[in-house]
Amino acid sequence: MTFEQASLLILLLAMLVLFSLERFRIEVIAIAGLLAGYALHLYSAEQVFSGFASPVVVTVVEILLVVQVLARAQLFDRLADFFVHARFSNIAVIATLSGATGFISIFMNNIGAFSIALPATLRVSAALEIPKRQLIMSISFAALLGGIVSLIGTPANMLVSNAWAETSGTGFRLFDFAYVGLPVAVVGIVLTAWLAPRLFPQEIDGTASAETFSPARRRITERHIPAGSSLIGAPLSDLPDRFSLQPHTLVRNDKFVFGTPDKLVVEADDLLLAEADDTIFDGLQTSGALLPRHRPSSAISDLDCVEAVVMPESTLVGSRLHSLEVFSSRDVTVSALSMRSPRIEGRFADLQLSIGDILVLEGEQRSIAEALEECECLPLASQPPSRMSASSWQPFAIFAAGVAATAFELVTPDIAFAGVVLVLALLNYLNIRQAMADLNWPIIIMLGAMIPIGSAVATTGTAQVIAAALGSMVSLAEPTTGVALVLFLSMLLTPFVNNATVAIVMSPIAVAFAATGHQSPSAYLIAVAAGASLDFLTPFGHHNNTLAMGIGSYRFSDFLKAGAPLTVVSYGLTLLLIYLFWL
Repeated sequence: MTFEQASLLILLLAMLVLFSLERFRIEVIAIAGLLAGYALHLYSAEQVFSGFASPVVVTVVEILLVVQVLARAQLFDRLADFFVHARFSNIAVIATLSGATGFISIFMNNIGAFSIALPATLRVSAALEIPKRQLIMSISFAALLGGIVSLIGTPANMLVSNAWAETSGTGFRLFDFAYVGLPVAVVGIVLTAWLAPRLFPQEIDGTASAETFSPARRRITERHIPAGSSLIGAPLSDLPDRFSLQPHTLVRNDKFVFGTPDKLVVEADDLLLAEADDTIFDGLQTSGALLPRHRPSSAISDLDCVEAVVMPESTLVGSRLHSLEVFSSRDVTVSALSMRSPRIEGRFADLQLSIGDILVLEGEQRSIAEALEECECLPLASQPPSRMSASSWQPFAIFAAGVAATAFELVTPDIAFAGVVLVLALLNYLNIRQAMADLNWPIIIMLGAMIPIGSAVATTGTAQVIAAALGSMVSLAEPTTGVALVLFLSMLLTPFVNNATVAIVMSPIAVAFAATGHQSPSAYLIAVAAGASLDFLTPFGHHNNTLAMGIGSYRFSDFLKAGAPLTVVSYGLTLLLIYLFWL
């Protein structure tokens, strides 16, 4: 093994570890890795930023722009209205919503499909009294399954196609992935719809509200202890048993009170940073035991309360609550927070936001809506949909024309969707300047930065070294063995890093692995594409699962229970379909 190969392997391993830890922003890690690769002479200065000119990155940008238009068309709201008036079983509702989510995910990125389906899903949950936990994980998995059906369903597929184009001269066509992806998606959606009611059953009392069916969401907030509160005189160690409160910090006269929980006693006018179910805080506030520290200056009767989830592209990711000028400038208060992080330190204002955290906002409805739009957070309130205009079908027709041009190979995807963006802009459906500002730039930067590193895996001979090592462990006489191993490795990596990174790293390895066995790389690359998107075991492997965990109040073990059978079935079915259609 040469110095270049060893240094590239160490670099890739370090980046994968950093990606999985989620302690640093993904675009920062990617740019640091890109520059480190140049410093190690893995590619020339001319190649450092070549990834940003890749058709893959251009196509991803174009699809993200189109998704912004389609999301405003409120297609799923009509589906929600249909469910309200129809009499379907829970399994039928879950399957239909998941199927619709999977279908639109065929033509756009997974997060876009999930974001479009989520508001209508919450409306269906409230109207039909179906537990949110049965629906939200189902549509998250459906978006991932739908993405493996087409070339444009996920960036991973486009990256794999790009690797095939570099090998054979022509990449995969738009629906080449469907031979494997479509049956896997259909079976996966049906299996998830069957499992969800069994894994997350509703209460026997059918008269209860939908909120009763789901466990109350854990919130963190800082509350004031008024005179006469039932908490006064209680040691912090007694709060979990007596009041179902998990205390974190006690503040008195704007100073932290230190000591062991059994020695610290709550006094009047203290501030308590605590964690509990939202129903616990509501009950203590009603009884006057805990009161909000402050409210916006608006009249109490004018206040609205809205929950909003921090999306991957949000400008709030990594920010602390005290620095959120986007809310304070509009007299909107963050009253509580549901966090993924188990570490709670300092005051409430010191808490740091990450993807999937849920903010509880109080203020005027219009001010909250403006702030959420500016900071790219998704409101979770179940609002009746506004009626679509008569011309609302036009963006879908324009997008369908772009998909058809790609499907019939009239033009390449980047050219086709550039035309779609142009027509939408000319018809005033898309403000390109504003839409560009709202793009998920961390993902785009990560893609552009990782492409030269992935290319170096092939050009430095590292892929051949890895393939030779793997080939010494298994027999390559039967191609199914090699494909099974590549599929397994891709599925093993994707719960810990995003699927685009898996595709970039695994594609040259798959090509070299196929060459070692003197076989066509197409089957191996299809295995990489499928394996990179079959990510159901953890809440942090894909942003859809991260968002679902916060919104649906899932535990880590819930993903294992629902994702394990889906992963096993998907692996076996994918391997069978690759054998039938690609070997």
